Amino acid sequence: MPDPSLLETFPTPAETPFVVEHVQEEFTSVCPETGHPDFGEVTVLFEPRSKSAGGVCVELKSLKLYLQSFRNEGIYYEAVTNRIRDDLAACMGPAWLLIVTDWKGRGGIRSTIRAAHGEVPIEWMR
Repeated sequence: MPDPSLLETFPTPAETPFVVEHVQEEFTSVCPETGHPDFGEVTVLFEPRSKSAGGVCVELKSLKLYLQSFRNEGIYYEAVTNRIRDDLAACMGPAWLLIVTDWKGRGGIRSTIRAAHGEVPIEWMR
């Protein structure tokens, strides 16, 4: 199973609001129906809480290891997206968080899944 204990954080460096965007271009999981690999791109967008509110950011190496823990997991696109959202929201407690997964085409169909935590400002919705 994907392992949220791999996720580490560090204190947010600012009092003023800012937005972080991380993109994993080589995400892999496994189709639970066929056992074939699924390939996609995962975008993590979030606004950490302020420094004085105890805000934290996810550390990149730990995020990479966490995302790689899905590699052999038989899991649907929708479940992947919601699991990443839930694990990162629990880890960081951001003001808001948006996870977007864009999946490579299979059988002529491409899929994009979005899962939000908190109220994502409209300008960040994709």
